[in-house]
Amino acid sequence: MLNKTLLSYKTKSYLKKNVSPRTSMGYDSVKDIGLIFTIGSKAKHEVIKSFIKSLENDGKKVHVLAFLPKKEENHEFLFDFFTEKEVSFWGSINSDKVSVFANKSFDYLFYVDDQSNMLIKNVLAMSKAKCRVAPFDENNEDCCEMMVQAPASGGIKNLVDEMYKYTKLLS
Repeated sequence: MLNKTLLSYKTKSYLKKNVSPRTSMGYDSVKDIGLIFTIGSKAKHEVIKSFIKSLENDGKKVHVLAFLPKKEENHEFLFDFFTEKEVSFWGSINSDKVSVFANKSFDYLFYVDDQSNMLIKNVLAMSKAKCRVAPFDENNEDCCEMMVQAPASGGIKNLVDEMYKYTKLLS
């Protein structure tokens, strides 16, 4: 079981120590994009795959990392993932996949979840990405440069559509 207090402390520590340069750049100039999310339903998986395809069709190189919660199915095993088992008692994520992902200086890093996930927030806090884009949520304010509000009725598809629309407007 995760110790949420220690995980929260670790996230705050990462945020304080991370001095990576942050900036938003025009979508046309963007080359590398990171995408992080919590594995959920098959429908969400299909939306994520479609989003990746749209980004790749725009000439972007996309790197994906997913969190696999207990009792969830990893659909198709397409993406690198990590689990709770890789989180120490002290809130450190002991995963080479997470370390490599967090150390890439993506032009944009999209966090595609409709509910806040403390473990992913931990990865966002470690991230060297130039612009971290997430759904609008008070819990994401300290670890994101851009937040997007999407109507809740449309679910994850609406969120992805709004993220894509607003980042493409940056030019």
